[in-house]
Amino acid sequence: MSISNVHKKSLLGSAGIVSGATAFSRVLGLIREQVMAYFFGAGMATDAFLTAFRIPNLLRDMFAEGALSAAFVPVFKEKMVKQGDADAFKLADVVITAILVVVGIIVLLGIIAAPAIVYISANGFTEIPEKFALTVSLTRVMMIYLLLVSLSALVMGMLNSFGRFGVPALSPALFNLGIIVTVVILYRFFDQPVYTLALGVLIGGAGQLFIQLPALLKIGFRFKPIFNFLDEGLKRVVNLLMPMIVGLSAGRINILVNTLLASFLMQGSISFLSYAYRLMHFPLGVFAVALGTVALPTVSEMVARRDMDGLKRTFDQAISLNLFVVIPSAVFLAVMGREVVELIYTWGAFSEAHAANTSLALLHYSYGLVGFAAVRVTVPFYYAFNDSKLPMKASVVSVVVNMALYYPLIKVLDFAGLAAATSIAGLLNFAILLYYLPSRGVSFSLGRFGLNVFRISLASLLAFYAAKLFPVSLYRGDLKVLSRLEGLLLPFVVAAIVYLALCAVMGVREVRDISRKLFRRTTGG
Repeated sequence: MSISNVHKKSLLGSAGIVSGATAFSRVLGLIREQVMAYFFGAGMATDAFLTAFRIPNLLRDMFAEGALSAAFVPVFKEKMVKQGDADAFKLADVVITAILVVVGIIVLLGIIAAPAIVYISANGFTEIPEKFALTVSLTRVMMIYLLLVSLSALVMGMLNSFGRFGVPALSPALFNLGIIVTVVILYRFFDQPVYTLALGVLIGGAGQLFIQLPALLKIGFRFKPIFNFLDEGLKRVVNLLMPMIVGLSAGRINILVNTLLASFLMQGSISFLSYAYRLMHFPLGVFAVALGTVALPTVSEMVARRDMDGLKRTFDQAISLNLFVVIPSAVFLAVMGREVVELIYTWGAFSEAHAANTSLALLHYSYGLVGFAAVRVTVPFYYAFNDSKLPMKASVVSVVVNMALYYPLIKVLDFAGLAAATSIAGLLNFAILLYYLPSRGVSFSLGRFGLNVFRISLASLLAFYAAKLFPVSLYRGDLKVLSRLEGLLLPFVVAAIVYLALCAVMGVREVRDISRKLFRRTTGG
């Protein structure tokens, strides 16, 4: 029997590997957004593309990365631990075959029903027939992406179960690269240049899958179609998957409602929210998603071995590391959002007015980042216990609250009210999951958790307040990019130094742990 060595690696070390690869992917993602902003700005074409892409992207979250891999990994990992690699690979054969059949049918139905889907999800577009028609056409082009990303997510889950985190975490870089290269090279050859974005999605999705295949072959997997929809392992995956889909469906329906409401607001509202969401998603993806990715196979193995003490230690370490990085990231986006938006987006067709509206949306996404990130780290502990029902219920409750907040917050904040409602709901979702976690056998000290949140929050606020007061300006030239870069990086460096110093003084454990790990690497210990 071959057992994965995930448990032999520290959570911090494994998360560091995933974070590094993910950071590279996210940088390419920001470059992708810059390319889109430069060539298309924030108007009809970007609203149409973002709405069209949101539809297969929402299905991706439900059937692929958001649910399928989370349902598959605990069952696959248990088979590895208890029965060996051969039985685990057989389960993978069955699940891949089912994906090809089921997701293939969903893709065909999506292509046929594209006009109805766009009518429901962005009804405001019907007032501009060419915008509606363009969105329908782009939706049909990009539906095939759902099949590519579903297979990619399953391969990622298999590699993660074998302790291979680097290549899967790097695979989204190919997706971003596909879009960037396609737009830059083919933009001038299309009467409707926005189609280069849709084509790039397909090219990037294929790259995201194919880059992982050599690593899959190295662990010994060879795909053989097995049409067995009554397989016991597949049934367990489906039983885990269905509550996840219900919970994710609630959240995704909420996003569709968000899009629908934004389609009635000022021109560009969907684009402002999307650009801001991408910026918020950078720290979320680089660290919180990395921790969640590493935690799922790790805690699944601990549950299979009934290592409850290990589970408690792992949760404490994961949530603490998460907060240590995410809270200052949220403060950074709130305090310096305008500088970030101007550096990354305000070029070409993207105007100063676009920047002001995008940074307003970013401000109201920033505090939600803490909740979104904490949910990503906490949910795997439920999934490892084969419990996908409570996360589903928490998601449904948070979505109901989110929708209830839409009307009053839009009245006060216009399109930014949509971001504010989403952020409040994300914090509520985490609070529910944290409250019920001890009932699943993962206990923690609420007092110590609260104290840690207070210390990190205070250190973050003081650090960025000090950075805002930092008077030094080193660059005196006329190059706008260097001026903007200095205006962002100098305060960031000051804030980072002050933050780490304050955390050390306040006794935040993560500073000590990271320092110890860096010292061991430096000395070769």
